[in-house]
Amino acid sequence: MKNAVGRDIPEFVAGCKVSPYQGPWTCIPSRQSSGGKGVDVSASEKLLKSIDEAIDAVGLRDGMTISFHHHLRNGDYVMKLVIDAIARKGIRGLKLSASSLSAVQDAIMPHIESGVIVAIDTSGIRGEIGKFVSAGKLPQPVMIRTHGGRARAIESGELPIDVAFIGAPTCDTYGNINGVDGPAACGSLGYAIVDAACADKVVAITDNLVPHPLQRISIPQTQVDFIVKLDSIGDPKGISTGSLRISTDPKELLISEYAATVIEYSGYFRNNFSLQLGSGGASLSAAKFIQEKMRAKGITAAFGVGGITGVFVEMMEQGLVNLLFDAQSFDSASIQSLRKNARHLEMSASYYASPGTGSPIVNNVDAVILSATEVDINFNVNVLTGSNGKLMGAPGGHPDTAAGSNLCIVALPLLRKNFPVIRESVHTIVTPGDTVDVVVTDRGVAINPLRKDLIRNLKDSGLPLMLIEDLQRLAYELTGTPDPAPAGGDVVGLVEYRDGTIIDVIRKIS
Repeated sequence: MKNAVGRDIPEFVAGCKVSPYQGPWTCIPSRQSSGGKGVDVSASEKLLKSIDEAIDAVGLRDGMTISFHHHLRNGDYVMKLVIDAIARKGIRGLKLSASSLSAVQDAIMPHIESGVIVAIDTSGIRGEIGKFVSAGKLPQPVMIRTHGGRARAIESGELPIDVAFIGAPTCDTYGNINGVDGPAACGSLGYAIVDAACADKVVAITDNLVPHPLQRISIPQTQVDFIVKLDSIGDPKGISTGSLRISTDPKELLISEYAATVIEYSGYFRNNFSLQLGSGGASLSAAKFIQEKMRAKGITAAFGVGGITGVFVEMMEQGLVNLLFDAQSFDSASIQSLRKNARHLEMSASYYASPGTGSPIVNNVDAVILSATEVDINFNVNVLTGSNGKLMGAPGGHPDTAAGSNLCIVALPLLRKNFPVIRESVHTIVTPGDTVDVVVTDRGVAINPLRKDLIRNLKDSGLPLMLIEDLQRLAYELTGTPDPAPAGGDVVGLVEYRDGTIIDVIRKIS
């Protein structure tokens, strides 16, 4: 047969069916024929006038799954604006997949109570939403995942996302996105990168629409179906709120010094070691002592990883750390550094921590200092619920980094508000004890008996070394034996380990 330029084209060649050329645009799929994903469209077709119009364009309907990222943390406006619009359209029965839920998301509670949202899949839950779930009022059990586990579930298809709504601090007219420019700059878009790559439809919601092409790109135009321009997507001042803080408390500073000493004597403190610091007061404050020890011994770290703060940026600028790998920027200093410093690199949650990838970078971390709600005598860690079982936290990357790192240090005070946090048994196991190497408190340091090398290396460190059982007994002597938490009723949540298995459950609390 002849094609559109008059050449004779056989119908079959070597057993393969051949489609003859019909013209430059004839066979390119339209949005209608392809479902709207990955089609050759003009910028004007992507740019819509409102969130309402975007909801119509993506074909959102009852029972679908929508996703959001939390890089703006307590400054985020996008989730409420989108779910308000969804509710106005009468769409119900949705699953909400959020990389985490901050206190600001309590604003969507009316839509959870009314049934617009009936299921939640997230890496963190707290506030009024946490209370609602703990009381057994959500129709379906909440699924709690680690950051790496969520990336694994999305990329494997276990957690399919119908529509990802991406808060885009800067977006060009074709849909290229970055998080380092614009009035609501949040830095790394590490959690949103996975959603954008895998969701069936992607809507970029921006307050800084710029001409194409954007110079720096975190999420490419090829993954974005529609763009909506708003007056504001959030307040970046809300990023540095919540758990993030540098401690000035003498007790926490002592814990920080102990944790730094553990690293110093561990056998991993050498040139080109790598580390991650959690967002808790003691773990961040430990950086001060680590810096002093690095200078004293002339040691430079190959890289720092995780959620990046100004503490890490300072270490890089002082020549103590060569590279930073950033899944989430926690403050203005880290946002500015990501924008200007070529040695500060953005990474996706999958690159960071997914056990479904070839080699997540957590597998190459030498030392990590993490916080905890409570720890038990088997070194199991709870970072999700209080000792009363109420949802108030987030696994985040805690189990991911504990599993991947060579040295996992959990730092916490022996008592909080006169309650023991080293307990016989934690209420909710989030990070299993066989991935936790050392527990550091203000009263003593306990090494996991599985780590005989650390026991040998730390014996001359000068640290107050104790058995974990002795720490637990001391805590109970100081406060009295705590009342057991209520046994709870029906299962209202599942706590997933990073590999997709269920490590614990959340039960209803009256």
